[in-house]
Amino acid sequence: METGTIILLVVALYLLVSLLTGIIPSLRISSSVSGYVAGDRSMNVFILYFVIGASIFSSFAFLGGPGWAYSRGAAAFYIIAYGVIGIVPLYFFGPRAWRLGKKYGYVTQAELLADRFDSKFMSVMLAALSVVVFIPYLTLQMVGAGYVLNVISEGVIPYWAGAGVTYLVVLVYVYFSGVMGVGWSNAFQGMFMMVMAWVLGIYLPNTLYGGIGEMFTAIMNAGHTAMLEAPGLTAGGEPWDWWGFSSAVLISAVGFSVWPHFFMRSFAAKSARSLRLSVVLYPTFLIFLVPILLIGFSAIVAFPGVEQADSILPHVLMQLELPAIVIGLFCAGALAASMSSGDAILHSAASIGIRDGVNQILKKPLADKTERRLIQISVLIIGLIAYLFAVVIDVSIVALLLGSYGGVAQIFPVIFVMFYWKRATKAGALAGLFGGILVNTFFLIFANLKPIAMHEGMYGLAANIILLIVVSLLTKPDDPARVEKFTGSGAKLKLK
Repeated sequence: METGTIILLVVALYLLVSLLTGIIPSLRISSSVSGYVAGDRSMNVFILYFVIGASIFSSFAFLGGPGWAYSRGAAAFYIIAYGVIGIVPLYFFGPRAWRLGKKYGYVTQAELLADRFDSKFMSVMLAALSVVVFIPYLTLQMVGAGYVLNVISEGVIPYWAGAGVTYLVVLVYVYFSGVMGVGWSNAFQGMFMMVMAWVLGIYLPNTLYGGIGEMFTAIMNAGHTAMLEAPGLTAGGEPWDWWGFSSAVLISAVGFSVWPHFFMRSFAAKSARSLRLSVVLYPTFLIFLVPILLIGFSAIVAFPGVEQADSILPHVLMQLELPAIVIGLFCAGALAASMSSGDAILHSAASIGIRDGVNQILKKPLADKTERRLIQISVLIIGLIAYLFAVVIDVSIVALLLGSYGGVAQIFPVIFVMFYWKRATKAGALAGLFGGILVNTFFLIFANLKPIAMHEGMYGLAANIILLIVVSLLTKPDDPARVEKFTGSGAKLKLK
């Protein structure tokens, strides 16, 4: 049997196992919206650990991370930097959200915020923002899947077909199982990609150079010392300045814990203790980024001149004399990285779009069965839209992610004041959120107008915080009883 055929059979088997892992949980969960969106609040520490970890580290980690290490060197360390600090807010926000969700029935981030600030408009606004930033994030995952299958098949499988087949599997199990399908498939995919990352990250430097230290020595001897000096290089090959690096770290860290699909896992936890324990354990998941970046560094000298940096992992695999089954397993690991985030994003985008958007616009709330069916239909529609973007755009995987973070980071100040500042008002929250999004979008489009070369999300956050504070202080305080519900003892966690 030919090598290419064996590789594709291994990948096909992986996709089948992923499908079954995602479908089977639907047999245990209720057919209600709560079951589909929050898994009847039954996720234990094991599932939460992988949902939190695997749903964040995706194509940008398994493909974009090595791509940045290969093309931009030390700049790729920003991924580890923001991951270390980005999880911290969820340790404080998560248990409060879980307690309020259990008491009042919240299953999404926007429900929580809209109730605190007594604003259906905020719910619709957050739903629109979430879907808008989710689409490029989901597109990113599809791009990654397309790269992998196109390269390992040596062009036999077109890029569009690779992305389409992989995400057909994701669409099926998300459509039927909802969040529990996402959870169990993430556990399988997370374990799989962690093992593959470590094996390949250690194997490549030793095979190509004789060791990790020898690999970095070879990079220096080849004249690439700038790639090993922080903060690394820009996309154009020029030295990246610290303004750009540090703002990329900060905006990613701020946005990390408030991604709607990530924050929503607070409501799916079995208990607040399970949630906090999962957050505490989460940094161990970050360790797998070390071998991921070593993969990219190992290709700098050994495989120069690869134009599509994000495809460096599958490119390297096809150049090595490895058994076909091993190559297939490594490629399946890359697909696992893509799918483990794509399914969570797809499920959350559809849930938020209907529950926090459409349902708030209608005069009469949707019936439970109708709402669930509309969410399932939205899964298909959003998946199709992201797929169309994936097959027509040509943007760096990490660039797509950074662009999304600028918008989602604008949610952080509103969540913070919801729990910790009683004087925050509806007018202040809306002004800050809207102003931050507007400024972020402006500098995203007109990047050449930035006074300092920082991430556009930083300018958005500055406007957001100023408007939130000033407008809140200038407007009438919100209903004290409503505020107390979110900031008082009722929202505080009792770990008993």
